[in-house]
Amino acid sequence: PGGAGPRRLRAAAMAGFVRELERRAGPALRLEQRAAGGVGCVVWDAALVLAKFLETGACPLARRHVLELGAGTGAVGIMAATLGANVTVTDLEELQELLMVNIENNKHLVTGSVRAKVLKWGEDVTEFQPPPDYILMADCIYYEESLEPLLKTLKDLTGPDTCVLCCYEQRTMGKNPEIERKYFELLQRDFELEKIPLERHDEEYRSEDIHIVSIHRKQVVGAQ
Repeated sequence: PGGAGPRRLRAAAMAGFVRELERRAGPALRLEQRAAGGVGCVVWDAALVLAKFLETGACPLARRHVLELGAGTGAVGIMAATLGANVTVTDLEELQELLMVNIENNKHLVTGSVRAKVLKWGEDVTEFQPPPDYILMADCIYYEESLEPLLKTLKDLTGPDTCVLCCYEQRTMGKNPEIERKYFELLQRDFELEKIPLERHDEEYRSEDIHIVSIHRKQVVGAQ
């Protein structure tokens, strides 16, 4: 089609570098990354670990409603969509273009559905209701100032049956341990946490310092 040339060239110039993520069945996911533009633009190891954990089949995803927070490149959400889930990948406005590119690049592998939307932590989540079956998060805890908004969003989004899968790399530098501790402390006011043992992670994509935690709302007994 006319005009595709310059647009394709511009896309090629913007394309950072492509990360391939192998899948157990079928072709690899091809994920564009951006060399510039902050933390959302590369596929972090925690995202690989969580994406590959989904492939183990530990959580039934077919026809389930899945929301990814802080999706970045969309690796985890797109993997869920190849496993039959109906996925909404969310991040800030400036990451929408990258998410769209990656959805487009992998749409032939999707057996559920996947779309990208803007979701700013701490803000209104009405359009993401009813609560999803799963919320996916990979490496979302690194800024102290984002903890409270993230927790508010988790509380607003989760129903009694929502399972939150949070995968993070344990970092020992600077304020990271303190931020992590604070996050899990705050989380435990409203949620039950269960660490998924390493032997249940993908046998290849796993690491001693990358953890997956399964999180559920505490059940309220009687009226509060």
